[in-house]
Amino acid sequence: MAVARKSDTGLFITRSMAALAEEEHQAHGPTLRRALGPWALVAIGLGNMVGAGIFATIGDGAHNLAGPAVTVSFLIAAIISAFAALCYAEIASMVRVAGSAYTYTYATVGELVAWVIGWNLIWEYGMASAPVASTFSSNIQQFLTSVGIKLPLWATSAYHPHAHTYFDVIAFIAVVGFSALLAVGIRESAGTNSLLVILKMGVLVAFIVIGLPFINPANWHPYAPHGWIEYTGGSMLSAIMAAKAGIIPGAFIVFFAFVGFDAVTTAAEEAHNPQKDVPIGVLGALGLGAFFYVTIAIVLTGMQPASAIDVGAPLAVALTSVGRGGWAWLTVAGAVIGTSSVILTGLLGQSRIFFVMARDGLLPKGVAKIHPRFRTPARMTMVVGLIIGIIAGCVPLDQLLALVNLGTLSAFVLVCIGVLVLRRTQPDRPRTFRTPLVPLVPILGVVTSLFLMVLGSQVITWIFFAGWLVVGLAIYFVYGHRHSEERKARANGGTPELGRL
Repeated sequence: MAVARKSDTGLFITRSMAALAEEEHQAHGPTLRRALGPWALVAIGLGNMVGAGIFATIGDGAHNLAGPAVTVSFLIAAIISAFAALCYAEIASMVRVAGSAYTYTYATVGELVAWVIGWNLIWEYGMASAPVASTFSSNIQQFLTSVGIKLPLWATSAYHPHAHTYFDVIAFIAVVGFSALLAVGIRESAGTNSLLVILKMGVLVAFIVIGLPFINPANWHPYAPHGWIEYTGGSMLSAIMAAKAGIIPGAFIVFFAFVGFDAVTTAAEEAHNPQKDVPIGVLGALGLGAFFYVTIAIVLTGMQPASAIDVGAPLAVALTSVGRGGWAWLTVAGAVIGTSSVILTGLLGQSRIFFVMARDGLLPKGVAKIHPRFRTPARMTMVVGLIIGIIAGCVPLDQLLALVNLGTLSAFVLVCIGVLVLRRTQPDRPRTFRTPLVPLVPILGVVTSLFLMVLGSQVITWIFFAGWLVVGLAIYFVYGHRHSEERKARANGGTPELGRL
């Protein structure tokens, strides 16, 4: 038996490229075809980015945080996302296998960093379904109210004793219902996804066209009622950590609307010219998405004072407020379509991350055991669905958005740092896409992401997130480190077995 060197089995052990190639062959067969041009990549980014995020964030961003200046908040979030996306694209292009940031980081930076990113992705995908389910619930309730049906007050929203609401029943049912669909098996075709994208974009365009004649410039004053940041608390540290309103906290919340653009980078292996087409796809999707978001924000805040904008169903309520309630059903339908697809794909993404990490031995393989009939990790999918459903039913929308965004931004920081590290430690590794202006772009990605995390969030969000990381690290050092397939293979002088679950 070969004796492994300490460096071969340390915390930053990397996945075997041979194992990744075998994994890709087993999972995908022939090499992926390079058939995507820049505009196809832009469409992929828009399809994954534009949807539930705008419906879930713009109400909270305008009503509670930034006022009409939520337009600036969207621009800030777009710029930060662009820095991270360009870094993400380089790391994705270095590993010739389809997969998530977890897989890429495992193959390049090392196991411990990959674990942290994977654990954050589990948080991101799972928690992303919760605020979207809250928005789904608000729009369904808007429709039910229009036909004379009202739920008991206690069942209409998350826990808020002063408002006499205790549990969002519809949000809970939505998450559990979609989890059941995933557990028994569900497939989405590219044609169906394209249709959903067209419908979602059509709803946003329709809202802009219908709402433009009702813009009243007086509603834009004051433009930034809370300034850049409105602090609470005494000391400087408590003030920073408890910032509750303003353009920067608004940017932190609306950042959720940009989650999903990274789908462009995952298609780098199928682009005609990744070096040229990937940045066009990333920046094009972000640019067009930001244009739509800013335009909708201008129209929405022009139709109503920010204080009157509804947090749960902002577009539908705005149309009703100007006497166009007959069109409100259109935005409700768009929100339901958008939120449905995001809940589904969020829960699906979480199950895939669980599956891959369990296959690598970092989580117990029994956690993601495949059901013999449904051919899905059904048990784990339903357990996670119940947990996320309870969270969606109990936790207010703004706190849910903050929890998701903190996890996503932390992953951005690690990816940007990864580019800097790999440029120094592995300068000769082939890269079909190279982040421009290194080290400037990665450094700006790290600094701006940390800036938004610190200045935009509240201390309670950090407490929850820190608890999640502590639990994750404990699981890794107690279980994952000892059961890693790659680590065991290196210790035995071989390559890891791609075990079945």
